[in-house]
Amino acid sequence: MEKTRDLTERTQALKTPDPVRAKSQRAKGKWLARQRMEYLLDEGSFQELDLMVQSQCADFGLSEKNLPGDGVITGFGKINGRDVCAFSQDFTVLGGALGLAHAKKICKIMDLAVENGVPVIGICDSGGARIQEGVDSLGGYAEIFYRNVQASGRVPQITAILGPCAGGAVYSPAMTDFVFMVEGSSYMFITGPEVVKAATGETTDFEKLGGAAVHSRVSGVCHFVAGSEPDCFRQIRSLLDYLPQNCFQTAPRRATRDPQTRLSPRLQSLSEGDPKKPYPVQSVVREIADEGEFLEAHKNFAPNLVTGFIRLNGRSIGVVANNSQHLSGALDIAASEKGGRFVRFCDAFNIPLLTLVDVPGYWPGLEQERGGIIRHGAQLLYAYCEATVPKVTVILRKAYGGAYDVMGSKHIRADFNFAWPSAQIAVMGPQGAVNILYAKEIRQSKDPERALGEKLKQYADHFTTPYIAAKRGYIDEVIAARQTRMKVIRAFDFLANKKTSAPEKKHGNIPL
Repeated sequence: MEKTRDLTERTQALKTPDPVRAKSQRAKGKWLARQRMEYLLDEGSFQELDLMVQSQCADFGLSEKNLPGDGVITGFGKINGRDVCAFSQDFTVLGGALGLAHAKKICKIMDLAVENGVPVIGICDSGGARIQEGVDSLGGYAEIFYRNVQASGRVPQITAILGPCAGGAVYSPAMTDFVFMVEGSSYMFITGPEVVKAATGETTDFEKLGGAAVHSRVSGVCHFVAGSEPDCFRQIRSLLDYLPQNCFQTAPRRATRDPQTRLSPRLQSLSEGDPKKPYPVQSVVREIADEGEFLEAHKNFAPNLVTGFIRLNGRSIGVVANNSQHLSGALDIAASEKGGRFVRFCDAFNIPLLTLVDVPGYWPGLEQERGGIIRHGAQLLYAYCEATVPKVTVILRKAYGGAYDVMGSKHIRADFNFAWPSAQIAVMGPQGAVNILYAKEIRQSKDPERALGEKLKQYADHFTTPYIAAKRGYIDEVIAARQTRMKVIRAFDFLANKKTSAPEKKHGNIPL
């Protein structure tokens, strides 16, 4: 009899507490919390924990309400056959607001993830702190924030924003490694539209204030945008396939039928084409990658620098590449932050780095200088200097000025540095250099236009050719563009057992 009663209580806890709220959730195109968890994880793998936990707060009539699981579902399961921990906030229970019991459940699952060395995935759909629980709610958030920091660099942390995420609730997602949002239903902001209007007089709405477009294009908080919740879960599963379980492991290696020695006529054609004509660097990445597959991260933010994951001979590789289609591939504040964080993530989780260089320098201007391009630009430099994973660099076209140093140069300890024959490596481009070095001589010549052309050719032949850098050992080999895939695979294969140690210290002080 006792056993039957226990099972009945469990069955009651599994029921949706408010059919009206559940209907409203579905009407917005949003799934219910448990439904999300079951779709994300491998079929039949979800093991729920703390199903019976409820708030112990008696104020404002909370003790009289049915709050199953205190508004969050937690547990563990598998994704692509590998263990993960996860939680999913339930908007049908007090708007998914976080109380003390709610926070303790999340903290428990985060602790389990770290102790067992598995990724942790959070599905956020919450109005923020539970006002009825006062400081207990705030303390609960702080406990989660602390665990985000302790887990950082130890296990991958992924967040899916599948509804509102307001106030203090946004800081936990911001500290995780990757944030996913869904168009039209995901929102993140410190203060909502009404508070903004009261405080500043500005009129706005959820979408303009903190929608997926804003955070994926402008703020950079969001790394991946999905068209629907199922699409979001598919993207999360794809991302995890490129990542290791924890900082002590490497990402799983996948079998490939793509020949290691495959040549690329397309890359050869690009290297022999007009050096001033922009091109999508993603096409270069796909030419190099196994089966042409490339999972681009932060696609809409700072598009002048491309980041993401590929496989080379089955190995997971992080890619950083200048994109000449935007700002000529120059580094600005946003690109430096984007690249710096990505490089540090790859280094933390033993993912080798491939850098594809086509950079004219740092983007100039009053706005950039006042915005702190010196400090922010140094973040990318710091990240590369700090990284100890295998690092291979290929200079495709331009590598000018300080940006040459920053983008995985030999001087900041890249392991192998290659260049296409058409690459140009110099303090600045020929036009700017000639105008400085030979301005007087050109002005005084009988045919200034002809003199300029001669000096440009002379400068390019004697100062920018990659063979100059190769003679000094800064470039390990000048390679035919069509051989790029073969060369970088061979390099990463050799570096597979690389061992290096950083200077002993507590930690560095990155210029944040």
